[in-house]
Order: sequence, then structure tokens, then C-alpha cells
Amino acid sequence: MTDPFTQLINEIGPGHMASTAYDTAWAARLGEVDWNISSAALAWLSENQLPDGSWGAEAPMYYHDRVICTLAAMVALSVRGRRGHDKVQVEKGKLALERIVGSATQGLQSDPNGATVGFEMIAPTLAAEAEKLGIIKNQGNRILGRLSQQRAKKLSYLQGKMINRHVTMAFSAEMAGTDGQHMLDIENLQEENGSVGVSPSATAYFTTYIKRGDEASLNYLRNTLKPDGGMPNVAPFDVFEIAWSLWNLSLIPGLGRPAKLKPHLDFLSNAWQPKVGIGFAAGYSVKDSDDTGLVYDTLLRYGIEKDLASLLAYEENDHFRCFDLEVNPSISANIHVLGALAQTGLDNKNSSVRKVLSFLRKARGENAFWVDKWHSSPYYATAHAIIACAGIANDLVGEAVEWIISTQNANGSWGTYIPTAEETAYAIQALWVWNEKVARVPKAVFRKGVQWLREHMNDPYPPLWIGKCLYSPNLVIRSAVISALALTR
Repeated sequence: MTDPFTQLINEIGPGHMASTAYDTAWAARLGEVDWNISSAALAWLSENQLPDGSWGAEAPMYYHDRVICTLAAMVALSVRGRRGHDKVQVEKGKLALERIVGSATQGLQSDPNGATVGFEMIAPTLAAEAEKLGIIKNQGNRILGRLSQQRAKKLSYLQGKMINRHVTMAFSAEMAGTDGQHMLDIENLQEENGSVGVSPSATAYFTTYIKRGDEASLNYLRNTLKPDGGMPNVAPFDVFEIAWSLWNLSLIPGLGRPAKLKPHLDFLSNAWQPKVGIGFAAGYSVKDSDDTGLVYDTLLRYGIEKDLASLLAYEENDHFRCFDLEVNPSISANIHVLGALAQTGLDNKNSSVRKVLSFLRKARGENAFWVDKWHSSPYYATAHAIIACAGIANDLVGEAVEWIISTQNANGSWGTYIPTAEETAYAIQALWVWNEKVARVPKAVFRKGVQWLREHMNDPYPPLWIGKCLYSPNLVIRSAVISALALTR
């Protein structure tokens, strides 16, 4: 029987992610373009409606995710559905959406990490379609109606600007709907693999409404279609899966640089582009500081050095941007930049290190922890902050360590919404690093956490990561679990 470490190394690569309702709903619209993809996706939607009538992640209940997934699924079933059963499901979806939107102003604000990617542009587009199809009534001054007004204003700002594969908005190209298609630089929108922004939903929109029946797009979607008939939220995400997995494993003392890691390290090294760094997929045109920082840190941990200029290229006056033209900074991206800078041996005497520390201090506010726009759990960003700061900025994360210890559940687990192996692994990783580098953590905390984690390490991983909807990068999470158990062996 293959040990978990070797099995993980053998499996990581293209990116393993469960199907999501949002992207599957866009694939379901392909009926007249590709009947096979469409029928498989429709069957998936039919089988994966939640008990309350909505679509999206069953747990956690994240309002933005439920709204976007339910709207997309209802539109798809109304446009392409053929059976009476589909109509019944749409009716159930309408009631569920009414309940969600009825308290949505409060509900959407209660999502601590904010909107899913592109929500303020995509949700109004889907709502307008749903109104036109008679699925929902005119939203007027309700939350979706107000978002439509915001979207119109944003579209006016974008006049004269074109969306191509080099800008992040290509990832959410479907937000163009029917009234914003003039912004799409159609001939320069696709990646080499035929996708638009390595996004199944954006690609399905493109081949259905922009370049109808485009063969490169359809080949990408055929290759991305999962055995269960659904689509993931992004594909591939090879750099992300490999880098985060190897980073988690690199925390294990005495690991060294096993020969079996060489192909993965070579892949990351070859995907790196001097002066710009790297993105979450090797074939994705957009680069960012989150992946650049973590890949730099990871490669250096295994003895491979890249140009620091690539990382410093993202530096702004008071933080490091994640992407060009971003609306609000990413906390975890700045944490990973800090981790990379610390890995080179820089400390808080360095101006860039001080800049990130100052940013993190302000971003935390009155809390003892951090929340980030890429992950719905504060344990992710907070654990990574503790690991990056331990030994160079202990005062910044001391309260966060106490917060993690104090929020451990009686059964030994951790979890924001429900106990999860993922969050428990992050907590154990952070506390182990703190215990090794700074100050002792009570042994009982580790003992209870490890016992629970061993018992639940093979449970399904709830989708806690934030894309256009919630998703779960399964092998990245498994690597964190393997890491946490190895650290405390």
C-alpha cells in the first residue's frame, strides 16, 4: 500500500477539484453547440440541488456562493431543461432564492470575506436573464437590482478598455452578458489551451455567445468535463496545486529534497518568468504576487533560487498588490510575499518587510486574526501569517496564536462553520512553528488536535476557498493534513 506522502506526490499536477454548480450551469447551456457536455451538465445540476432548493456549497452557507450558483442553475435549466422535473426544480430554486435574497442585504454583508470573484458584475447579468425568462420578478431596489445599477456604472468606466487574456477580468468574461460584449478583445481573449481565463464558465459563455461553436473552446471543455458530468471552478491550476502542496510538505523537518519531488520542482522552476513571476497555472497569461511569493518561498526551501525582482515588481506604496487593477488588496498575498522575503534572510530592518508588516497590522484591525478574500476561513490566512512572522515579528502574531489555542473545539478540532480537517491542519501547522521558534504551546492542544485529525483526515473536504463560487482544491488540503500529522508525529 502506497504511503500518503508518495500517493500525494504521484497525484499532484493538473489540479484536482470537485465539480461546482456555477461552472456546471454554464456548461449546461451548450445544448445546441455540444449536446454531450450540455446533457451531462444538466444531469449533474438535477442531481445536486440542495435540500432547501438552492445550489452551491452545502456547507458552509456562504450567501454569495448560494446566490450566484442558484441563479446560474435556474437560468440553465430554464434555457436547456426539457423535463417536467427540471421545471419543478426551477420552482424550488425560485423559492430558495427568494428566501436568500429576502435577507440578502444582511446575509451578503455577513459573509466575512466579502463577495465571490466578479460577483458584483456576474450576479446582475444572471439576474437580468432570470427576469427576462420570467424566473424571478423585477428586482427594482432590492439587492440584485442595486447591483445592476453598480454594474452599469462599472461598465461605463470601462468604456474604451478592452478585456484580453492578459487582464484578470477575462476569468469572469461572462459578466459581459449581452450588453458588454464590445469590451471583449475576441481575437486575443483565449489562452493556448482554448480556454478563456482557464475558466470553464467563461469559456462556455465564449463558445455559446461570442464565438459560437469555437472548436478550441469546446476541446478545452471536453477535456475539463469531470466523470460526474460537472465542471470545476478553474482548470488547470497546476502551479497552485503543486506549489501549495510542496510548501506544506516543506515544513516537515528533515524532509530535504527527495528525488520524487524533482519533476514538480522542475515544473515550477520552468514555469517561472523572470521579472514577472508566475500565475496559478503555467498556461495562464496573468501573473500575481500570491503565486509568485509562495512559489519563490517554496523553491528556495528546496534550494532553488529565482530572481527577487519578480516579487518586488508587485510592490506598491503601502502594500504588495496581488493583481493589476485590483479593487482591494489580498491579505494572504501579502503574507506570502512576507514569507518569501523572510526566506531570503531579510528581517524587519528591510523596508519591504516593514511595509508588509505595517499593512498586516492595519488589515487586522481590532481582531486577533486575519480574513482574506481567497479563503472563507480565518484559520488559513492567520496560520500562514504566524508561520511567516514567527521569529521576525512575534509581537504582530502573538494574539493570533492565543486566538487559535482558545478557539480549539472540545473534541480537538478547529472550524469556522463546522469542524474541518483543513482548518485543523492549518491550526496545528501554525502552532507547531510557534512552538519550535518562539514559545511553548501546551502539549494537550497538539494531542487533542492530532487525535481528531487522524480520525477525520479522510472525511470529504467542504469547499472553503473563494473563486467565482466556493471550491475545494482537494490535494492542497490533503498536503496540509499530511504536513500537520508529520509535524506532530
